[in-house]
Amino acid sequence: MKSVIEVENLEKDYGKLRAVNGISFEVKKGEVFGLLGENGAGKTTTLEIIEGLRKPTSGKVMVLGEDTTHGCLDRVKEKIGVQLQSTAYFDFLTIKEILQLFGSFYHKNISPLDLLEMVDLKDKANSLVKNLSGGQKQRFSIVASIVNDPEIVFLDEPTTGLDPLARRKLWDLIIEIKNRKKTVILTTHYMEEAEILCDRIAIMEKGKIIAMGETHKLIEGSHTPYRLNFISNILSGLEKDSLSKLGELEQVVGKSNHFELRLKSQRDLNSAIGVVQKISPESLTVGRASLEDLFLELTGKTIGEENA
Repeated sequence: MKSVIEVENLEKDYGKLRAVNGISFEVKKGEVFGLLGENGAGKTTTLEIIEGLRKPTSGKVMVLGEDTTHGCLDRVKEKIGVQLQSTAYFDFLTIKEILQLFGSFYHKNISPLDLLEMVDLKDKANSLVKNLSGGQKQRFSIVASIVNDPEIVFLDEPTTGLDPLARRKLWDLIIEIKNRKKTVILTTHYMEEAEILCDRIAIMEKGKIIAMGETHKLIEGSHTPYRLNFISNILSGLEKDSLSKLGELEQVVGKSNHFELRLKSQRDLNSAIGVVQKISPESLTVGRASLEDLFLELTGKTIGEENA
């Protein structure tokens, strides 16, 4: 696939702080590409440089063949849509009027009612933004970013602060945007979100990319890609020793009888299943590592853990 975004040796300094530290990657046409990491990892700064909102300290960024770090941004702005982490809208314009206004800034635009219908807000066309729920505001924010029918859509932590139902509605919307042959680049610190939505990801920590590739391949390449979860009140010391020799056995936090075993190979998994089945567990679940497991393995901490 053709690359629509190319980032080369990108750096951004704020005084003595290096927020982005020599990263390079590319985004292919038609894919959903995720920049992952905890708060302060450099995701938003990277995105804002690509969008032309910030100047890098050094490095090069090409978007749709245009250099956004040094060249004219007018041609690029016609072809991209940007949804920021926080957005302020006009207090006394309806959401339909806001979309009409935004659309007037571009040579090409989509009908406001078509956009609102796309996110089930057509019946709210004459409402003010302040009268929308949190989930409705986020859906409106995303369609406001595609009013010009862009080739690339940038979404900066689009589901932060939403309840699970509203978050999943946003996921459906992002998938719909991809199905319309758009390229999507998003930042998130929700690992489940990235695992479901992204074709490829780059995991960032302290301004650097520490892992990048197709989501499922990164997970498969983790140190312990297999998982065995079981509940038992009669796990003996001997059985614990047997399982610990096969993998990494841990008691699930806050659960006295719930255990998780992380394993390196299918062979070890099969052996572990045999050991656990002998104690007739109340529950037994076989699975694989998640993206959050991989993040923990790579960084030694969980998403949401405060910076040291």
